[in-house]
Amino acid sequence: MKKITPLSQQSTSRKTIKQPLKSKWLGNIAHRLVELENKYRHHKFALPVASLVVFLLIAGILMVALRDSNPVLINRNGQSSIVVLHIDGVDKVLPTREKTVGDLIDNADIKLGEHDVVEPALDTEIDSDDFRINIYRAAPVVVQDESTKIITSSAAQTSRSVATQAGIEVYPEDNVTTELSKDFIQDGIGSKVVINRSTPTTLNLYGTQLSLRTHAETVGDLLREKGVVLGDGDSVTPAADSPLTKNTQIFVTRFGIQVVTEEQLIAMPIETVEDLSLSFGTSAVRQVGADGKKSVTYEIETENGIEVGRRLIQEVIVQEPVKQVVARGKAFNASADKTAVMNAAGVAVSDHPYVDHIIRKESGWNPLASNSSSGAYGLCQALPGGKMASAGADWQSNPVTQLKWCQGYAVGRYGSWEAAYNFWVANHWW
Repeated sequence: MKKITPLSQQSTSRKTIKQPLKSKWLGNIAHRLVELENKYRHHKFALPVASLVVFLLIAGILMVALRDSNPVLINRNGQSSIVVLHIDGVDKVLPTREKTVGDLIDNADIKLGEHDVVEPALDTEIDSDDFRINIYRAAPVVVQDESTKIITSSAAQTSRSVATQAGIEVYPEDNVTTELSKDFIQDGIGSKVVINRSTPTTLNLYGTQLSLRTHAETVGDLLREKGVVLGDGDSVTPAADSPLTKNTQIFVTRFGIQVVTEEQLIAMPIETVEDLSLSFGTSAVRQVGADGKKSVTYEIETENGIEVGRRLIQEVIVQEPVKQVVARGKAFNASADKTAVMNAAGVAVSDHPYVDHIIRKESGWNPLASNSSSGAYGLCQALPGGKMASAGADWQSNPVTQLKWCQGYAVGRYGSWEAAYNFWVANHWW
């Protein structure tokens, strides 16, 4: 589909959906219950249990009644959201009208310590019910950096992140590990992060000076580690079996050739961890990664002083990339009305999270949502909306008919709802 601004980001007014009598009756009941729910949700913390009870009544009525009627989508425009807040080891269920995680924390007057960690990030939009927020309090930790011991506190979830949070510069080649303290008198009770520093050295490769760090013990070990391949005519100083010490200067030379050296990036690897403590569609960076660097050397062929060709002769790792660790939310609990529509449209249960995310972002689950600037229409913002007539004559108002068309579009264009979701996350349109 053409890239457009999702309806969830536009100011749109909802219209009443014409429904069969039975569906309208059910909708009226459901809407009345939502009004009661909203009455309690006006209070920041008061009666969250009552709010949940009303919400469960909605679910119960829909689960029973929708079996014999067309599914009805409840208009929740302007309603508050239910948030599950994990703090100090306890889950608290809160109704909120705040737009972001940071807004909720500020409004709830929750005090954050300097090294506390909030997942997802403070600027993450609260855009669904059962939205999960985790606040991890910093705990005492000792960082052993060679002979230097630093006592700090941290809630970071990787060893390298703890060291970084403590303000310590850690090089990509440094080994950073976590272990239990064995000396409670010296270190106190808690975890201990140990930094095993890499050795700085300098390599002059065919006249290009490269600053390196390594755990190699000899010159030869370093050259192998960094990917230096010695060819005919290459000489190494000092000898390959020479021990490496701090700031050792190494030379690799080859006479009679003309070379050019370029620096290129090595893309950082990204490790994704599936996490049920985070809501589907949200994520949290638990370790910030960094791209690495490599030095690429070419032998140049010239004629009359003009380059006519080049040949790759060395590709040396100058700086290792640092892995980025990302937690991706897996917790998902759709409301009964949305579940009924997805089931009626033939959407597999395993695809419900992907469908909910896309539809929520595109239209806020409003089958009458219309983009005045582009002409996109309906749950998944079909462009033009008339395309959905292929799924049924009631395409203008029936969410099931619309979602059937959306399913055909998702599978036909992307191969699956999951692939469509991945595209949406990367591009914010589909």
